Amino acid sequence: MSRTVFVNGRFLPEQEATISIFDRGFLMADGVYEVTAVIDGKLIDFYGHMKRLERSLGELKIANNFSANQWLAVHRELVRLNEIQHGLVYLQVTRGNPGDRDFRFPDSRITPTLIAFTQAKPDLLNPSELQGGWKVISIPDLRWGRRDIKTTQLLYPSIGKMMAVEAGVNDAWFVEDGWVTEGTSNNAYILSGNQLITRQLGHDILHGITRTAVIQFATRAGLQVVERPFTVEEVVQAEEAFVTSATALVMPVVQIDGQNIGKGLPGARTLELREVYLERMLESSI
Repeated sequence: MSRTVFVNGRFLPEQEATISIFDRGFLMADGVYEVTAVIDGKLIDFYGHMKRLERSLGELKIANNFSANQWLAVHRELVRLNEIQHGLVYLQVTRGNPGDRDFRFPDSRITPTLIAFTQAKPDLLNPSELQGGWKVISIPDLRWGRRDIKTTQLLYPSIGKMMAVEAGVNDAWFVEDGWVTEGTSNNAYILSGNQLITRQLGHDILHGITRTAVIQFATRAGLQVVERPFTVEEVVQAEEAFVTSATALVMPVVQIDGQNIGKGLPGARTLELREVYLERMLESSI
């Protein structure tokens, strides 16, 4: 069955959706995006994603022509039309079509391009990888310096993901100057003693929406949250490790570069955090 997608104010069958070849999102990766999880037909942490969208657009000076509530209406309609119970809603805003290719930004009055679509993921709550946990490799972080802006320029993260696939593991963790930054599409954490350690916010990492919620829940659970960089050696010595994202939610990491983390199995505290996260997010879903 064809999906219904959203393009510039219209809901269309996906095969009828088009944008200009001169759109700067296509030519320059001049755009930002967000991905919101859908569980039981409801949106998870929607307004957190809208707040980050507004920030990303502001950092790139792209006009924000849609309010959060307008996007909410689009998301809900796409979920309804595509009968999504468990899955994702992807939205993208680009600077738009200036009519030709030019490195210089076009006139600020140009109309941004708005698109959104759904992806069904029936196993979102119980993915097959959850039982055994993820295995990761470490790779050099060669991305641009503003990783806090959620841009559509995802070439190197895609390369990193393929390096993981070729190594027979689930993901890659980026390392810069000896310190872990994050995964290809997720934030990274280790648990040592009573400390939950994750890299501090800045230009080096994406300001994860799931990250914010998990840190809050971890603090309430009595863990000491320490926001600082950590090394691959610290990961190997840690008791547990995990990642967070809208797509992985809270996912245990059991091995890095072929070395087990803890017992090489999903950690009990990680799984508890996942359960707490899901419980709280489902309570506040819309």
